[in-house]
Amino acid sequence: MKIVRLNTNTKKDLLNNLLKRSPDNYGQFEAVVAEIVSAVRERGDEAVFAYTKKFDKCEIDASNLRVTKKEIEEAYEEIDGQLVEVMRKSAENIRAFHARQLHNSWIDMKEDGSMLGQKITPIGVSGVYVPGGKAAYPSSVLMNVLPAKVAGVGRIIMATPPGADGKVYAGTLVAADIAGVDEIYKAGGAQAIAAMAFGTESIPKVDKITGPGNIFVALAKKACFGHVSIDSIAGPSEILVLADETANARFVAADLLSQAEHDEMASAILITTSRGLAEEVDRQVSVFLEELSRRDIIEKSLENYGYILVADTMDEAVAAANEIASEHLEILTANSYEIMAKIKNAGAIFLGEYSSEPLGDYFAGPNHILPTNGTAKFFSPLNVDDFMKKTSIVSYSREALEAVHKDIELFAESEGLTAHANSIKVRF
Repeated sequence: MKIVRLNTNTKKDLLNNLLKRSPDNYGQFEAVVAEIVSAVRERGDEAVFAYTKKFDKCEIDASNLRVTKKEIEEAYEEIDGQLVEVMRKSAENIRAFHARQLHNSWIDMKEDGSMLGQKITPIGVSGVYVPGGKAAYPSSVLMNVLPAKVAGVGRIIMATPPGADGKVYAGTLVAADIAGVDEIYKAGGAQAIAAMAFGTESIPKVDKITGPGNIFVALAKKACFGHVSIDSIAGPSEILVLADETANARFVAADLLSQAEHDEMASAILITTSRGLAEEVDRQVSVFLEELSRRDIIEKSLENYGYILVADTMDEAVAAANEIASEHLEILTANSYEIMAKIKNAGAIFLGEYSSEPLGDYFAGPNHILPTNGTAKFFSPLNVDDFMKKTSIVSYSREALEAVHKDIELFAESEGLTAHANSIKVRF
């Protein structure tokens, strides 16, 4: 890995390099995605089936588009029973964590007869996209579906690409069944996003689409936003480790590599105040690479987006971490809670040497659908609120409105909206 001293120039270079990974920088694919979205919007099922044959090499039609109960039962037979139990434990942790995020509707009544409130209602239909092939992650099924279930969403559908044999990855089906998905459709890529956004003869229109995918999926979500709500336009995975001389170099190296293995564009960064730790982490990375199965992917990731930055002070390191606003942030220092208090921007924070990032990916309970590419400065992890609508409630008595009607009329007239003013004035 590259070991460099943290200063204004190296930080600027790093930030510029990381921004190259944003889906916003892949405009050359937008025309292709726009064509797919338009075709599905106009031709519905016909276009979905044609694109499935073209991209997934699979013959799908209305008779086999929807996953059957029998296919789900067969999936359970393919998956190791112990893994199924682990999925169930993970699901319970995720459900319990998100249950604490629930909010209730409220009403505030005053003596003058005015009443203000907020009505909270779950969205009607939620759609989740699940990648197929080498990017099939049952853990993401749980993370996308369970917050919606906790929120009270009445109907949850899932779209996921089939293999050439017409089957869906068994782990995906088992996770979907455990999480409580209502309907599963064999459709992938931009065509699946468009189908859920606009609806087809067979695939229902949804109110919100969540879930990860490749650049075509990301751009399709971007293109359909407004017709449907989305969670985010996610970029490649990333991890940042803040560490001092007390950190275990072997643990740090292992944690960095846990994200670098996602894909060639994943980012793995260590910021430390210890030159000795920096050098030992670099050595441990080389040791691990000899034994890891996704070595080729990891090496490309580290070559392009792997950094070890040596800072003069921990305050300088924290400032850099806040500017990078990483998806995953691990704090491996002697005073991790004190450092955490200074962190303003991060998707998820992991404290201490036994809280490595995969704990959050699979089991702890907080959502692993996190903001990437610096968007942790203004976005949050996927949560129950993403599946809720908040409606304001306003009720004034004559007495309450009479006390303020001239103020409202003045405000409206100052904006030249005399009909607004008149709507209040006629009542008095």
